[in-house]
Amino acid sequence: MQNRIVHLIDADPSETRINVEGWIRTKRDSKNFCFFEINDGSCLKNLQVILDKSTSELSEVITHISTGASVTFTGILVESPGKNQKVELQAEDVILHGEAPADTYPLQKKRHSLEFLREIAHLRPRTNTISAVARVRNSLSFAIHSYFQEKEFIYVHTPIVSASDAEGAGEMFQVTTLPLDDIPKDNGVVDYSKDFFGKPANLTVSGQLEAEIYAMALKNVYTFGPTFRAENSNTARHLAEFWMIEPEMAFCTLEGDMAVAEEFLKYIFNYVLNHCEADMAFFNKWVQKGVADGLKEVVDKPFIHLPYTDAIKELTSTKKEFEFPVSWGADLQSEHEKFLTEEVFKAPVIVTDYPKEIKAFYMKLNDDEKTVRAMDVLVPRLGEIIGGSEREYRYDVLTRRLDELGLDPKDYWWYLDLRKYGSVPHAGFGLGFDRVVQYVTGMQNIRDVIPFPRTVHNAEF
Repeated sequence: MQNRIVHLIDADPSETRINVEGWIRTKRDSKNFCFFEINDGSCLKNLQVILDKSTSELSEVITHISTGASVTFTGILVESPGKNQKVELQAEDVILHGEAPADTYPLQKKRHSLEFLREIAHLRPRTNTISAVARVRNSLSFAIHSYFQEKEFIYVHTPIVSASDAEGAGEMFQVTTLPLDDIPKDNGVVDYSKDFFGKPANLTVSGQLEAEIYAMALKNVYTFGPTFRAENSNTARHLAEFWMIEPEMAFCTLEGDMAVAEEFLKYIFNYVLNHCEADMAFFNKWVQKGVADGLKEVVDKPFIHLPYTDAIKELTSTKKEFEFPVSWGADLQSEHEKFLTEEVFKAPVIVTDYPKEIKAFYMKLNDDEKTVRAMDVLVPRLGEIIGGSEREYRYDVLTRRLDELGLDPKDYWWYLDLRKYGSVPHAGFGLGFDRVVQYVTGMQNIRDVIPFPRTVHNAEF
């Protein structure tokens, strides 16, 4: 582990013999020597390795080493006379673990389209772009856990299989063991008593409702896990399987929710800027100019708080023409959100108090009976990055909201119990992890920031 390339490229030359393991990126032959670039995924840069071909045994092995092959070099780290690296490995021995024949290995030394790389998701982590995404994704994951642990939140594992639709949208993946070619029925209706769980069950769209259970006992909790939506959207922003971060805080109002959301985003963005400098420089050069500076602005600028009604006024008073019409009661589209953050305020914006008709049943109803204590955090270049709310903790109001939306209170009996026994004001938010990785890296398609994308008609690997 101590010989990862990320530690060697800036190390001082040493007379100690070391082993370096990895995959060949390039190979260049000369009469007496062979030059290799090796990478082990620990950083963007490769380590140059020089091997003397005069030894007959090594000369034979070298002929089988090509781009993509896995090897272990043994040698001494020496000062490099070249301009592109501080040190290089003067190899004395090499072990070839696995060949990668040049006539069939698809990742030769050239630029490959991201569309092509999606077709070989089992090999694409070996490219500069996808390996850099993986390292940033790892750092963001660590930062998220670090933030909540430092703030003494409790990490809760919520179930993947659920009998409740947390969002009320109905776009859920059903889970069943019933034989699809001979579904048991009772008076023409599916007999779920014969199913594994004895009732309709689905993959979860959110861990929020279960997180609220633990918030009512542990005060501040968070979830970080996979969620699923059977949304037939074949776009660069949608996945069927994606990861969500959902903190939930008891004795917390919307104001506290907004404060945590702002502090949280600034923390994780700052962490990436400080710990992934080389990868962020790569994204800035090859993916999206100014991406790191954009993150720095989010970290440095205070977030603007803007009621939904005022946001509509800003949007309707401009002469700018939008693709989607703006009116009170309509949800904000990405173009509206970007206009507010990039042209009106030139800063992140938290829009609050949305019409109840466009928000979920569990959001606290305002005194006007028209709006709810919801909030969306909008950032330049993306639009909405966080959605959250103060939760409806009043039993009578919550049951009325369920009825209004046609949701069966029996399916939420335990959720209603939380309002019967020791209910308190509480709030939380949801952050789509993969969309955050997309935002941080500047990648244009969300399928390129998750290792194995699950989308409409696509469940490979």
